[in-house]
Amino acid sequence: MAQDLEYESNAIVDLMGVLPADRDAEWLKNSLQQAIMVELATIGPYASGLWSIKQPGLTVYNDIREIIFDEMTHMGLVCNMLTTIGGTPIIADPKVVPKYEGTLPGGVRPELIVFLEGLNKDSVEMFSEIERPDNPVAQFETFTTIGAFYTAIEEAFEAHQHLIRGTRQIDYSLAHHGEGNNIVPLDTIEKVRDAIEVIKEQGEGTSASPENPFPGKPGELAHFYVFRELFHGKKLIKIAESPDVWDFKGDDVPMPPAYPMGRVPRGGWANDELNTPTPEVQQTLDEFNAEFSAMLRALERAWQTDDSTVGKNEVNTAVRHMFNMGPKARALVVQELPDGSGKTYGPEFLYVDE
Repeated sequence: MAQDLEYESNAIVDLMGVLPADRDAEWLKNSLQQAIMVELATIGPYASGLWSIKQPGLTVYNDIREIIFDEMTHMGLVCNMLTTIGGTPIIADPKVVPKYEGTLPGGVRPELIVFLEGLNKDSVEMFSEIERPDNPVAQFETFTTIGAFYTAIEEAFEAHQHLIRGTRQIDYSLAHHGEGNNIVPLDTIEKVRDAIEVIKEQGEGTSASPENPFPGKPGELAHFYVFRELFHGKKLIKIAESPDVWDFKGDDVPMPPAYPMGRVPRGGWANDELNTPTPEVQQTLDEFNAEFSAMLRALERAWQTDDSTVGKNEVNTAVRHMFNMGPKARALVVQELPDGSGKTYGPEFLYVDE
């Protein structure tokens, strides 16, 4: 089937509709490109919530920061999956870049609207819905979840192990962010299985436990449950055994003080007549978008080269651009909107050409 690169499409639902026996090399390449787009889509909303927190370095701030690094690792692992079977990730292209506010790419969870806003109850609810495990949402035949999509990808790899070549692999250590956070070369089916296990279980936990089996620190929960704790304002604790029962009845988890970053209009603040940015605010918005776009271009170049050293240097370049985005975002979330709502600006995550 032809590759559909439009961010707003039904591509993943269509891919999931292909019979397992008909899922060939092209199906796998198309699916991995869609998975890269899904992983990238999570970064903007989570980072907006993070940068709106007034006092960095405390527990909730650190938890969200680690989740963002997990998502970046997941994206890197999926890029390695695509190149090991001869594909090439497309990352720096207006077609594939996330569109906020809007749905996730490919028709995943079409009822879920993903947006850029400061940390609050609504955004935390949206974060946890992105990470929600399979079972609670397996309600409609035409719906598909991120976890179910990765299961289908793993099954296709199992059926086509001969496609794994070990070509254009990035080896990049992020071990200081936790177990399973290294981007590792994927040249065997065993390593592909391990990578998919990390991606699924860091986000959802396992069927037996809400804990992240690849934690940054002991007892760390999977992403879904971290966000649910913040939503409920209570720690998740085990309240019964055999069978285990967990509930949000532990210590308080207060929402940290955050700047009231307003929801970014579709296409950016310039599309909001009441809140047209001043030249000074627009300059900061432009600088942020330039860093974001440069990060995407560096990531795309990293998986295009056959030289692993050049590829690793491009990832380093992408990380530098990512760190440059933080100060510009924090400069925006203190700038009050002109509409009198008391809310503030925030980063747009718009792709711009060089």
